[in-house]
Amino acid sequence: MDAPPNFEEGQSTYRPPRFNGQYYDWWKTRMHDFMMAEDSELWDIICDGPHVPMKKLEETGTLVPKGRGEYNDIDRKAIEKNYRAKKILICGIVPDEYNRVSACDTAKEIWEALQTAHEGTTQSNNPR
Repeated sequence: MDAPPNFEEGQSTYRPPRFNGQYYDWWKTRMHDFMMAEDSELWDIICDGPHVPMKKLEETGTLVPKGRGEYNDIDRKAIEKNYRAKKILICGIVPDEYNRVSACDTAKEIWEALQTAHEGTTQSNNPR
């Protein structure tokens, strides 16, 4: 995995690594580590997709997604994880890359779109 030429040490540990369209493998590894250091559940969101709060219908016993008005505090906290992961990913890419992922609704979709664009399609479900 090649690092960018003229890479300067000492980048901020508070901001996500920046991806400018080059050195994707290097950025991908750094972004994984950044996410894990922030909150390992954020990486789970990227791998597995966002939490969807569900409820069981009394009539049929079928599970269906809850409406926003039915969310409890636990649901809200779980949903916020996807938005935190999305924010970190979006803050870590340049405008050209943003244009590539702007229609994505989830952090997982963003990660997969970047991966497909820069690595091609893979058979593995493991984003890393």
